[in-house]
Amino acid sequence: MTPHNEAKFGEIAKTVLMPGDPLRAKLIADTYLENVKLVNSVRNIFAYTGTYKGKEISVMASGMGMPSMGIYCYELYKVYGVENIIRLGSCGAYIPDLQLLDLILVEQTYTESNFALTLNNENTKIASADALLNSIIEDTAKEMAIAYVKGTTLCSDCFDYYMSDISKLFERAPKDIQIIGAEMEAFALFYTAKMLNKKAACLLSVVDSHFHKTELSSEQRQNALQDMIKLGLETAIKL
Repeated sequence: MTPHNEAKFGEIAKTVLMPGDPLRAKLIADTYLENVKLVNSVRNIFAYTGTYKGKEISVMASGMGMPSMGIYCYELYKVYGVENIIRLGSCGAYIPDLQLLDLILVEQTYTESNFALTLNNENTKIASADALLNSIIEDTAKEMAIAYVKGTTLCSDCFDYYMSDISKLFERAPKDIQIIGAEMEAFALFYTAKMLNKKAACLLSVVDSHFHKTELSSEQRQNALQDMIKLGLETAIKL
């Protein structure tokens, strides 16, 4: 047990699906898992463990932002012995080809944050998903005929719609990367996994677009991301 997680050792599976929203974690557990047990409710960051097609899987929320993700994924890896975390998140689209509910498999993420410097005294701004875990996700997506886009995303400390001038961010970004979307947690997950010799991946569903001026409601964001959830579950049973 930790100050943030009341689950006992052994109550969290080796593979964890990790949406940001606690209610999305509850939705996944209630809809897809059997023999479900709520193992954490501290701060309403719900964690559930159950079985999917006979495989033990946990689903736990991360909350919003790198500090929150950093706490929960570190403890899952270091304290609870978790080996694989697949983030199931939402993102904004930064290229015109992406439409609402399109699925992104993140290859690497760029940040302006000092997360790595603060945590591990390493001044790095790019972190990558685990290549093997991503390859399993890709194979599973092809088996399920689920379309996806691979690419680099931005992991921001600020919700991008509140930035005073987002164009300045793109001017500062490295010129050799193309950012296709933005979210707020993947860098902390990828970097922590690498530091602790664990595996991490991130699937994102597009819920708003800077090009098409469209977005999903909070209820739609919670309930309408079924392809991403199913892909995460079907991948998890192979790990």
